[in-house]
Amino acid sequence: MRDDFPDLARRALRDAGYSMKAAAREMHYDPAYLSRVLNGKQRPSENLAHALDSLVGAGGALAGTLLGEDDAERVARSAENPSRLDAGTVDALAGVLAAYRRLDDTAPPRSVIPATMTQMREVTRMLKEARGPQRDRLSDVASEWVQFAGWLFAQTREYKDGVRLLNDAVELADETGNGTLAAQALNFKGYIARQQGRPQGIARWFGAAANTPGAHPAQRIGDYLQSAAGLAELGDADAALRTVEQAEKLMDKAAALPPPATAYWLTPSFNRLNMGLATLALGRYSEAADHLRTGLAGLPEELRDAPWSWEHKDALRRAVEAA
Repeated sequence: MRDDFPDLARRALRDAGYSMKAAAREMHYDPAYLSRVLNGKQRPSENLAHALDSLVGAGGALAGTLLGEDDAERVARSAENPSRLDAGTVDALAGVLAAYRRLDDTAPPRSVIPATMTQMREVTRMLKEARGPQRDRLSDVASEWVQFAGWLFAQTREYKDGVRLLNDAVELADETGNGTLAAQALNFKGYIARQQGRPQGIARWFGAAANTPGAHPAQRIGDYLQSAAGLAELGDADAALRTVEQAEKLMDKAAALPPPATAYWLTPSFNRLNMGLATLALGRYSEAADHLRTGLAGLPEELRDAPWSWEHKDALRRAVEAA
């Protein structure tokens, strides 16, 4: 499996405004060594990976995309012979994916897309040839890689590619009956509909996500609330209010559970943002402003400037102006 750390690190340095020489000087590393690493000619040391991560403010996510030497060898063996897939390989691939998702919280989506597509294609290729007891786990990891790629394209407004990938992610999730992953992919289709200003699509896709068998209660809350916003925009306030009530009935159940690992951001505080979108669409402007303000304040520091948060900040501005 190809190591895309050099590509991610180069783009992260560029986005942070560092030339290679300036980065080497700032980190006290030999420029020639850094050049070899950034051009994929030499594997970085663990110390260099963490120094680069710290320099660009990635919070450990950039360093986390680099497999350890043992895991890299294990994954390479499985990539050459997927029929002999083992649990360690699946764990390693899932760990890299988790790091990519965290990197998306701080890096511009466009900078993460090329490496993500490379990894996604390799994992889905392995899945086609995989056999044995670990295949279902690999299928779930592949579904999440495809879903993540679709989400990145959704953020860059490349909606056609985003929808295609999200549809593929749903099919992969359905192969193993993973309702959490299927619901998240449908949720992202709802997000795309919202960016396109299509309330019917908002109501449809978030509603489908909320009613997906196996979806986590925290997912269902957010999906019901966002579906309610779509219904309100369509002028069906009664249906919107009934949908908000469905979300409210799940809140105690969701609060007693950790969020799903594949949707780690779904805390009660995060769902205040979704309640804010619903109440804004219902014309309850003061209530919406309170929910949105609280939800934004409750985001972890690394999420507060994430590109997806901009629409919530804009929604807060509109709620305050209308109140």
